[in-house]
Amino acid sequence: MKKLILLLGVLAPAALLAQTAPHPLTARDLQQLRDVRDAHFSPDGQWVTYVVSQADTAADKNNADVWMARYDGTRNLRVTTSPDNETSPRFSPDGTYLSFLSSRGEGEEGHAQLWLLNRNGGEAEKVTKLKGSVSDYMWAPDGKRLALIIRDADPDSLTQVQRAKKKTPPVIVIDRFQFKQDVDGYLNKQRQHLYVFDVATRKLARLTSGRYDEYAPAWSPDSRQLVFVSKRGEDPDRHDNFDLYAIDATPGAQPRQLTTTDVADSAPGGWSGRPAWSPDGKQIAFVEGAPKEQLVYGLHQLAVIPATGGTPKLLTQGLDRNTLKPQWSKDGKSLYFLLEDDRAQVLARVPAAGGKVERVLDGQREITEFELGPKGQVVVVNSEPLLPDEVFAFEKKSLRPLSKQNDAWLKTVQLGAVEPIQAKSKDGTLVSGFLVKPVGYQAGQKYPTVLRIHGGPVSQFAYSFAPEWQVLAARGYAVVASNPRGSSGRGLEYCRAIYADWGNKDSDDALAVVDYAVQQGLADPARLGVGGWSYGGILTDHLIARDKRFKAATSGAGIANVLAGYGTDQYIRDYETELGTPWDHTDVWMRISYPFFHAGQINTPTLFLCGEKDFNVPLLNTEQMYQALQSRKVPTQLIIYPGQFHGISKPSYVKDRYERYLAWYDKYLKTGAATAGGQ
Repeated sequence: MKKLILLLGVLAPAALLAQTAPHPLTARDLQQLRDVRDAHFSPDGQWVTYVVSQADTAADKNNADVWMARYDGTRNLRVTTSPDNETSPRFSPDGTYLSFLSSRGEGEEGHAQLWLLNRNGGEAEKVTKLKGSVSDYMWAPDGKRLALIIRDADPDSLTQVQRAKKKTPPVIVIDRFQFKQDVDGYLNKQRQHLYVFDVATRKLARLTSGRYDEYAPAWSPDSRQLVFVSKRGEDPDRHDNFDLYAIDATPGAQPRQLTTTDVADSAPGGWSGRPAWSPDGKQIAFVEGAPKEQLVYGLHQLAVIPATGGTPKLLTQGLDRNTLKPQWSKDGKSLYFLLEDDRAQVLARVPAAGGKVERVLDGQREITEFELGPKGQVVVVNSEPLLPDEVFAFEKKSLRPLSKQNDAWLKTVQLGAVEPIQAKSKDGTLVSGFLVKPVGYQAGQKYPTVLRIHGGPVSQFAYSFAPEWQVLAARGYAVVASNPRGSSGRGLEYCRAIYADWGNKDSDDALAVVDYAVQQGLADPARLGVGGWSYGGILTDHLIARDKRFKAATSGAGIANVLAGYGTDQYIRDYETELGTPWDHTDVWMRISYPFFHAGQINTPTLFLCGEKDFNVPLLNTEQMYQALQSRKVPTQLIIYPGQFHGISKPSYVKDRYERYLAWYDKYLKTGAATAGGQ
């Protein structure tokens, strides 16, 4: 194995790209872009493992592999080379094993299993052979066991052999309140539960059961207990109140509920991260979510609670910004975490007893992950407007590159300059965003300009690399990107401003950055386009129904008649909490369904796109708006990506989507070359 790694290490990323003169970025170039994530230290602090994902154009799928970089920056090695995905690499506490998850050899619909690679030599070994799938895991500090989250096998699923023999699929029986979920499809009685795996005996023991799902397990320092996240009660489908539970890592032990507040504590997803035990095992840090009435619009605050349960102590109360992914310092005196601020996400620290928040690594960047090393080191996964995600060591108040996966690629493409901007909305509210100048920009000229809108709506365009913006800029478009009200990063009130009022204030805010670009003499007011995906598609529909300035639009996976979403998508709890039921609060549902019921006001040529299997914002919503514009003979087209969910992932479809954006905008915005200012 060591010999193999040495040979692979010779193939540095720079050698994989031909040395050519830089050219404007194309959709095809993006297939060579490498996604870097999930960085973790080896126990001795000398290595950092991470995952690299890239399009395999021959197989038309994405392939993720495990890599390692020496912390001193001297070597960068590819560890796995199979055509199947390997993800979630972790070193065992003694450094003997490198573990990862993979569905190697099980086909595209195979289940992820746990694999162990002995670093002393030999092939990787698949140590679980489950009918279900491993979704998460964590090594015990003593290295003897691992905690696994395993999803039950689908009792109605068929193997390929069974499918060949059985012409008629089984009947789908549903009795759950929430019965749909994107990617998972129709929800049956499958759940995911907590197990422990003994490394020496290779035996698996189940710790939890029932009609609940468990998430994000974390071991106590003495390897005797686990804390995990679960949503329980009489019917977990009917609420979003996640709580922390602790359990002895012994079969038959009963979980102990630690948090009891009516908020989402360390809810699974990008915000929270894993709960974290203090080094002395006396406290647990976690991210406390928002009360039910605030839904996703509320703040996520860093908190600590005694390991035996009790009243949580908020460490970031009054900060008015979201926090995520806490980790304890080695001495237990402080907590590091990611702090989301206006367009940025940075590394911060706060005393464990409470006190002033310190920004450890600040600036115009988006840090999506970090880890503290055994010798006080810090690594981060960092992106900036002209730099895709890469792994960096953070030392002496500066970043030192470790992964360097996209260095060679960046030398082959030309990128548009990205500038942060702020503009005043209709009511005087300050709106943040970005302006991207077209490649080859010349001062004094006006350019066709596209407004892009992010999804969520609780999300933000950040100081990070945005391929979509750069594809447009390379084609000669200026791009403006807005973080309208409803976006995160600007505090609770800014985020909650669109509660049960979609498309109102946020429409004004999105238009404000367009007005700014026009006032700066960059955007040609006669050649404006708009587009977005998910909530970006929703707001696109609102804008073209409310404003006549846009000459072309691309609306992806949106919904304009929200009444059609009730019972057909995955947001039943959100709908009933924020909007009420359609029969009791019809006025609210009609108000936010403005685009569909005012489709007669739309004259903007619009390209609609969606994944065929999308259960997040299902295809039927896109079909309705397409049909409405067809009825009115407004130029329109509907693009359906077969087999795709809410996120389009198949490389050929990703490329196709970008190329269709360009073709649509070209058709309606490229009426001539860039015009001189004042003409």
